[in-house]
Amino acid sequence: MTKRLMVLPSKDVGRIRLLTVPEDMSPHEAYRYVTGLISEVEGTGRDRWVEDVLDLLEDNGFESLDFALGPPLD
Repeated sequence: MTKRLMVLPSKDVGRIRLLTVPEDMSPHEAYRYVTGLISEVEGTGRDRWVEDVLDLLEDNGFESLDFALGPPLD
């Protein structure tokens, strides 16, 4: 079975994340869910809001994956 993936980009290369999307969630629904969660948690003003977002995503069926970032194509 093919897993659907979502990249959470960042200007800081060390903060880029790769996640699997739960099977029961459409790509559009996953995008909206993650966007809402990021804006909600970011608004708390906590220093570790990124880690809070990742913890909440994992609690809701998303899975963080290790990856190697390759060289740029341009």
